[in-house]
Amino acid sequence: MTIFVNGEGLKYDEALTVDELIRRHQLSAATILVELNGSALHRRDWSGRQLKENDRVEVLQVAAGG
Repeated sequence: MTIFVNGEGLKYDEALTVDELIRRHQLSAATILVELNGSALHRRDWSGRQLKENDRVEVLQVAAGG
C-alpha cells in the first residue's frame, strides 16, 4: 500500500491507522498537527482512522516563537 506523507510516496506492507503511522515514524504527537487528504484531523481520531491506498497525510510541526 502506498501512502503519501508530506508529498513522499511511502510503501507499507500492512494497513495502518494515522496513530500507527505517527508512532512508526517516531513523531511526537504533542507537537504535530495532521491533515488527511486536505482536512485537519483531531488527535482523538488518529487511532480510529484507517489509512487507504494513495491517502495523503501532511504532518506539520508546531513551533512556538516570537
